[in-house]
Amino acid sequence: MPMPSVTVVGGGLAGCEAAYQLARRGIAVLLVEQKPLRRTPAQTTDHLAELVCSNSLRGAALVNAVGLLKEELRRAGSLVLSVADHAKVPARGALAVDREVFAAEITRRLKEIPHVELRAEIVREIPAASRERPVILATGPLTGTELADDLARTVGADHLAYYDAIAPIVAADSIDTERVFRQSRWGKGGVDPLDPDLPRDALALGDEAYVNCPFDEAGYRAFVAAIVAAAKVEARPFEDARYFEGCLPVEVMAERGELTLAFGPMKPVGLTDPRTGRRPFAVVQLRAEDAARTAYNLVGFQTRMTWPEQKRVFCMIPGLEACEILRYGSVHRNTFVDAPAILDEALMLRAREHVYLAGQITGVEGYVESAASGFLCGIMLAQRVSGRAVTPPPEGTALGGILTHVRRKQPRYQPSNITWACLPPHANRRLKKRDRYQALAERALRLLDPWIEATRADLV
Repeated sequence: MPMPSVTVVGGGLAGCEAAYQLARRGIAVLLVEQKPLRRTPAQTTDHLAELVCSNSLRGAALVNAVGLLKEELRRAGSLVLSVADHAKVPARGALAVDREVFAAEITRRLKEIPHVELRAEIVREIPAASRERPVILATGPLTGTELADDLARTVGADHLAYYDAIAPIVAADSIDTERVFRQSRWGKGGVDPLDPDLPRDALALGDEAYVNCPFDEAGYRAFVAAIVAAAKVEARPFEDARYFEGCLPVEVMAERGELTLAFGPMKPVGLTDPRTGRRPFAVVQLRAEDAARTAYNLVGFQTRMTWPEQKRVFCMIPGLEACEILRYGSVHRNTFVDAPAILDEALMLRAREHVYLAGQITGVEGYVESAASGFLCGIMLAQRVSGRAVTPPPEGTALGGILTHVRRKQPRYQPSNITWACLPPHANRRLKKRDRYQALAERALRLLDPWIEATRADLV
């Protein structure tokens, strides 16, 4: 029986990485990229894997979750990390690249590797797919309108979004537990907020409970004034910033009136501060981001504030004065699917057999995360089409954390960078934060090595 061939739509980081991993395993790949026939508004060159925003692949240290992800990809034979190391430029503690050198080298390597055919074509609908000819869609956050419409018809319009509105995530152990209280509105949640046995380092909560950061009136008014005055990231020309009433940036709400937030995401109704016996003037509610409650998101605080301004303003929140922000908030154009609802364990559409998704369209954020998604899709598809069992990386690795994110069901799925909350917590919670992150990284690399060896057996 002949080996199947795969069509990969999209020549960005995810598509190039998926194509490369498939080709290294002897699987023929047709890599379809619309350039030079058409470019998205963010693109300026005809190279593959064009970096359209920053030239930084972010922190390199293993105590950063993205630093661990890069090291895992590097050890596992990633095309993107190999070329990034080749094209790197000085950037202190980050991995940054010469964008032109990076994209030109990715393009060169894919043109030269056996089993990959490049084709310039505008894809307006999901290509026909079969067991012998699977399809990977890796068309990125600016997927063309016609293709996005066809995808929406396939998965259901409710499972495809065109903008993301992301609230910040903070590390649990950076919250000052003396200044916050654990409670759901009207006492729903089954947790006694005064229970001394609750593990304070993890802010353990019941299933429906929240952490509440209470404001008095003066603090609230100063906080709102800071939000309004903060520097904002301007919408790019092609974004056509259309905000939805149910998911407005916090600064847009603040600009509508000084008390708008107090009647919106900061409303204190149904809450009583156990230390005062009274309802606060306003609250910021924090909701657990992961089952182990190592990270919390700021409910309703999607924002266009710049990252330095987010750090300055959100440190005004009682209990978050020394917060570690694991993921900053944002609002921008981004075509992505409700991955936990529509993708199987190998990133295949449940509604359309033999069609797979990779990259930002699955709800990962960032260059490295997109490359990791393409890497995983390529590896797992190679296993599946070769008739072997799909073996994802261990959950305790950053690569496993990428899959944890796209599989973790949430009330409203939102794109995310890799964070430590995507990995199981370390058993020793007494470790200092940096030591704990280092221990998590060391554990991940130990877990990853046998998986890497198993995947290398497929190489040709």
